[in-house]
Amino acid sequence: MSLTEETEERAGAVSAALAQDRLGIPSVVFFVISASAPLTVIAGVVSTAYAATGVTGVPLAFVLLGAILAVFTVGYVTMARHVVNAGAFYAYTAKGLGRPAGVATAWVALLAYNALQVGLYGLIGSAVEPLLSEWFGISPAWWVIALAAWALTGLLGLMRVDVNGKVLAVLLLTEVAVVVVFDIANLLHPVASGYSLDVFGPSSFFVPGMGAVIAICIAAFSGFESSVVFSEETKDPRRTVPIATYIAIAVISGLYALSSWAMTVPVGSDKIVATSREQGPGLLFNLAGQHLGATIATIGSVLFATSIIAALIAFHNTISRYIFALGRERVLPAAFGRTSPRTGAPVNGSVAQSVVGLAVIVICVVFGLDPLVQLFFTVGSFGGLGVLLMLAATSVAVLAFFSKNPGLENAWRIRIAPGIAAVLLVVVLGFALVNFDTVLGVAPDSLLRWVLPAVYFIAIGLGVAWALALRANRPEVYANIGLGAEAAVGESK
Repeated sequence: MSLTEETEERAGAVSAALAQDRLGIPSVVFFVISASAPLTVIAGVVSTAYAATGVTGVPLAFVLLGAILAVFTVGYVTMARHVVNAGAFYAYTAKGLGRPAGVATAWVALLAYNALQVGLYGLIGSAVEPLLSEWFGISPAWWVIALAAWALTGLLGLMRVDVNGKVLAVLLLTEVAVVVVFDIANLLHPVASGYSLDVFGPSSFFVPGMGAVIAICIAAFSGFESSVVFSEETKDPRRTVPIATYIAIAVISGLYALSSWAMTVPVGSDKIVATSREQGPGLLFNLAGQHLGATIATIGSVLFATSIIAALIAFHNTISRYIFALGRERVLPAAFGRTSPRTGAPVNGSVAQSVVGLAVIVICVVFGLDPLVQLFFTVGSFGGLGVLLMLAATSVAVLAFFSKNPGLENAWRIRIAPGIAAVLLVVVLGFALVNFDTVLGVAPDSLLRWVLPAVYFIAIGLGVAWALALRANRPEVYANIGLGAEAAVGESK
């Protein structure tokens, strides 16, 4: 082998791997919680859940869903100990349910995560425009603001992953701090009847509309599973990924449950539904203005905008790594399976996601679509459904994988917890599908409630077909599906 060939091979090996040992537990936690966008959820999803369903047991829903996802995480992170791959759901289903199922899951993942990410461009305009109008007297179109957020997100996506982690750390800590301050203010101003915990009672939740609450609230957890996506870049995957995931679930579910209850304290649990319908996402900031003054409310509005930016960055990084994982294994073109030797970032995957985001913004502008309703709510809800579909499939895949590889872990981790999670998540998925019209805010007879879920089933069919085509025409590629870094190493030899 010539010196030139050897140098090129080494360069190829470097560019086919993500940067290692750059993320510790705090950084992974910041990525995960940022993707969940706590302030955005509390301001938007919580008030929507109260208003759209008329059910007061929203805080209990967050507790129950947090518990379900904690059980799911047992098998999920156990799988991460044996399959380290930035493709996460894709790799796990490939290992457990077979390569065709893995590719089908990858197609669902690309649809779902891109939907969640680009949907946020529809929200950022409505969050920033009032601030620009108040401070500078200008009111730019929503797409101008969206393009600015798009450029920032794309730029950071090309940088070192730990740089993104530091940016998210600052944004997330301030975001959570303001949520806690708002919660304390609400708790210090109870209605005349005093404090009530009835929103945590079964009678407030197990009522007609319960399924719709579950369907709306489950989307608020989207992003918690992304810890495994960064497993190849963590300092100690076997320790970092489980701890970061459990911390994220505890923080997310606890914060959501506390905040959704705190919103009822100054309003009254008997009036929270009517108040949410009247004030919508502005309820959180209106209460802050009453209790803390206009300045603090404005600060909250600023952090609402930065919360959206943090989620954009987090989802962008998740998507670019999914694209990288698929390119590295040649399920997508090989060009996507390369990283920058300087930063370790999956450059082509990052650029591809930026192109998708730009295309969606342009399409919305050309066709005059409503950025808040049709881009944020509709597209975002579509993305949340895809994540739920992948959670259910992954639970089944964990069971299947360890049934073929018994004795690797104890029964709780590989059979009991994944089995319970699979049953519960299938039930939750059923609730989401049946109540998808409520989630979307459309009429029960709207075709949209059936068309959007159908897109995922079409994607699953296409994914299976592509995998079978690879098996027939490119068996060497088919054999590498789900292998992750092992696939790149095998090719370099």
